[in-house]
Amino acid sequence: METLMDYFIRGGELMWVLLAFSVVGAAVIVERAVVYLSYGFGPDRWLDRVLVELEAGRTAEALQMAQASRHPVARVVQVYLENLERSAKIRVDNVKREGSLVLEAVEKRLRVLASIAHLSPLVGLLGTVLGMVVAFASIETLAGAPKPSDLAGGIWEALLTTVFGLVVAIPCMAAYHAYESHADKIARRMELAVTALDDALQPTCSSVCAVSGKTMPLRTEAARDLNSVA
Repeated sequence: METLMDYFIRGGELMWVLLAFSVVGAAVIVERAVVYLSYGFGPDRWLDRVLVELEAGRTAEALQMAQASRHPVARVVQVYLENLERSAKIRVDNVKREGSLVLEAVEKRLRVLASIAHLSPLVGLLGTVLGMVVAFASIETLAGAPKPSDLAGGIWEALLTTVFGLVVAIPCMAAYHAYESHADKIARRMELAVTALDDALQPTCSSVCAVSGKTMPLRTEAARDLNSVA
């Protein structure tokens, strides 16, 4: 009975490329999972507690809560609270800058997963095409009429790289979409957190409103919006 190693060897040299893809993809999946788990659960209840502290006038305690949390939303809240005494434009610029850096860290290495998910089937298909060329070339050199087994043996060996390419690509693609969805959710939470802070600390106008110089309707129940966003 053929073993997995036998199939791997029969697949040809490109199987080593797919093996390297699988190792890198597995490492990225595990590393991102550890990072996302270190953030903890959703920040909704945490932000509610921060807003309670702010409404009670305990800004220092709210800032300490932001500094103690590892969630990306907490980093944005921390920068917002640290720049309360500055002008609205400077505060907004600093919050946007920190938000961009935080999202860059959240989405780190996700493009690697996407690249592996797209390249693995192509590498597998290339291995299959090369294997088919070798199979038909060997049949051409046979003396006499070729047997069906001569062709079948070369074809199934050539198809091994396509199978292994799909085996590598499918988990990487699934993990990429799951992690990208999580990153989008964090980005939405960051936006809602800033809106909630604007409502809690600047009831007359939000930071974005102050920068643009336009009158904009406020979300008077931003904390409730946080809990309603999936």
